[in-house]
Amino acid sequence: MTNTTDKKTGISRRSLLKTGAAAVGLAAGSGAITGFPTIWAQNPITLRQFGTGVSNLNAIADKCKADLGVTLEMTATDSDAAAQRAVTQPDSYDIADIEYWIAKKVYPSGVMQPMDVKKLKYYDKIVPLFITGKLTPDSVIAQGTAPHTVGFVEAQDAKTFAKQPTQWMTMVPTIYNADTLGIRPDLVGRDITTWADIMDPAFKGKAAILNISSIGIMDAAMIMEAMGNIKYADKGNMTKEEIDKTIDFLIKAKQDGQFRAFWKSFDESVNLMASGEVVIQSMWSPAVAAVRSKGIACKYQPLKEGYRSWGGGLGLAAHLKGAELDAAYEYINWYLSGWVGAYLNRQGYYSAAMDSAKQFMSEDEWGYWVDGKPAKGDIMAPDGKVMEKAGAVRDGGSFVERMGKVACWNSVMDEDRYMVRRWNEFIAA
Repeated sequence: MTNTTDKKTGISRRSLLKTGAAAVGLAAGSGAITGFPTIWAQNPITLRQFGTGVSNLNAIADKCKADLGVTLEMTATDSDAAAQRAVTQPDSYDIADIEYWIAKKVYPSGVMQPMDVKKLKYYDKIVPLFITGKLTPDSVIAQGTAPHTVGFVEAQDAKTFAKQPTQWMTMVPTIYNADTLGIRPDLVGRDITTWADIMDPAFKGKAAILNISSIGIMDAAMIMEAMGNIKYADKGNMTKEEIDKTIDFLIKAKQDGQFRAFWKSFDESVNLMASGEVVIQSMWSPAVAAVRSKGIACKYQPLKEGYRSWGGGLGLAAHLKGAELDAAYEYINWYLSGWVGAYLNRQGYYSAAMDSAKQFMSEDEWGYWVDGKPAKGDIMAPDGKVMEKAGAVRDGGSFVERMGKVACWNSVMDEDRYMVRRWNEFIAA
């Protein structure tokens, strides 16, 4: 074994192992074996993680430091910036916290390395959605870039995605959700039942959609089909003709003044809805909760055509090795062990290891967030504030009801470059 030295920690792999062995021996004598946390505490490791703001959260970094002794340096970006950074600045990060449609773009470039599932302690706890593509054996796999289609490679050095689960996982799934339209029920003035409702002339100048092309195009596809304008062969992999028809429709709607804004960040969507400038828009579940926490009526509206879904995970930079690679695996195993999953569930997302997360939630919390039951007591946000009052029921119902009605996933199409160019024309129009 070569005695490689870690540049960031100034320690060698061999000295780490020696020190670690001594630490374990000392801990054994004291009756306080804590494993990796003891090693990382004596030989500090910093892991640089970047990704979207939905899961690059300070609370997770603080808890990781307390539990493992590993320091996380987190950088939050929007999705498009994350995709670009992953490929163009591969030495600037150790952990990529990205969505699966981004992985489809990034992984083939060779900037990430796969994970050996034999080293993943909670692999068998990962929901089957990420392994087989099906929530239940009877589920229909939704259109778009479903996570399982880019979740595995055939071998450690492979750059193409495997068609079946293998020993090598491109990313470990962590977070996902079923997205729909957010509405101000006090301002829309009527029932909202379909994606087509966002184009109602009554909402002219008061509607907004998401300005991230791989996500926004899927919202547009749901709207187009709901209006009867088109029936896509596969809305997750449009032809150039289908892209043109979709974008031309959006451009006309924009020129007619239907849209108030095109948002990219969580905070933008919250501010648009809370101010009343927008009454119906593409939205993320925690953003709806953030509006409600201000005492403003806001609903995450289930629609008859179903949900647009997304999922994200943690990927390892190709340059990681030695002590840092060991720490990264320990961090990922910790991530799926339950505490983080419960934290994400309480924000309205879903944990990729639900059984583990359940151990860190009260019966009432699990009933409200996952089973779709009325809350027995007040439901608290992760920051300790009251998010929902006793008796509240989660919009859309249970985990199975919501994720079981996914119509499509955020997507990277074969004609992705053409789609992005046309999307940018729409935004600039």
